[in-house]
Parts: sequence; structure tokens; C-alpha cells
Amino acid sequence: MKICPNCHVEMDDAATFCPNCGASVAGAPAGAYNGVPPQGAPQPQYYAGAAPVYDPFDHTAEFDPKDVSDNKVIAMLCYLLGPVGIIIALLASHDSAYAGFHMRQALKFTAVSMIMGIASAVLCWTFVVPVFCAVMNIVFFVIKVIVFFQICKGQAKEPAIIRNLSFLK
Repeated sequence: MKICPNCHVEMDDAATFCPNCGASVAGAPAGAYNGVPPQGAPQPQYYAGAAPVYDPFDHTAEFDPKDVSDNKVIAMLCYLLGPVGIIIALLASHDSAYAGFHMRQALKFTAVSMIMGIASAVLCWTFVVPVFCAVMNIVFFVIKVIVFFQICKGQAKEPAIIRNLSFLK
């Protein structure tokens, strides 16, 4: 990869002009820029007013802040206690949209864990399936801990891996 001597942008080795600033780079060898800009070279510009990154899996703005603060503990129970926590959350705050969101996400974890448990029991003789299921349960535990801390901050993000499952939207 070539680096433009003028604006320090990476480009193809075959390029003769910088696609960013238009400077001629015909004689510049590949990798000529070592990370330190030459004396007198313009510094890269950073814009303070850049648009924020949109996260399609973050649903925090969809919920009322009062609903979020009133039902944080109920939402945490869904992940901490598994099926029992889901039942408690269903009984305790059946009218809360925030708790309902986290109940659905926790129900996905529970359903996938149960399916993996059944597959592990049926295919226990293969050794590969039970090991895979055990590793996935550890991964799910880590994701549940991450979601727990997101709930502490009042966020409603779809957990990784589980977000790709289309049931219980």
C-alpha cells in the first residue's frame, strides 16, 4: 500500500494520484510513510461535529425514561434467574415495555440454551456437540453479564448472537 506524501491516506500501489487530495504519487514507493509525517506536512483534520454512529440494535430511545428507571431491577432478574426471572418479570411488570423487551431477549437465551441442552444430551456420544454446547453456554454467560451492566446504565440493546434470531421480536 502506498501512502500519500501530502495527506497521508493509504491507496493502491498502482495509483498515480491520491484519491483524497489529488497529489501526484507516481514516484512514491509503497510504504514510504512510516507513521511520522514529514516536516511541514499538513496534519490530519478531525471534525468535532461529526455525526454520531447509528446502532440499529440499540432500542434505548424507544422507552420512556421513567419506565426504564422503574423496571431496571425486573429487567436484571430476567438474565440473572433464567426462566424463573422471566416468570417473575412477567408477573411483576407485565405492562412495562422496557421489562418486556428484556423478557423477550432473556427468553431467547433460555430457548437456545434448552435446545443446546437437548442436542447435547441426544448427541452425547459424539463428544463434539456437548463440548460446543458447553462453550456456547460460557459465551452466553459472558453476554448476559454484559447485558446486565447495560441494564445498570439504563440501556436496551439487543445482545450479540441472540439478536440474529428472528423469533420474539
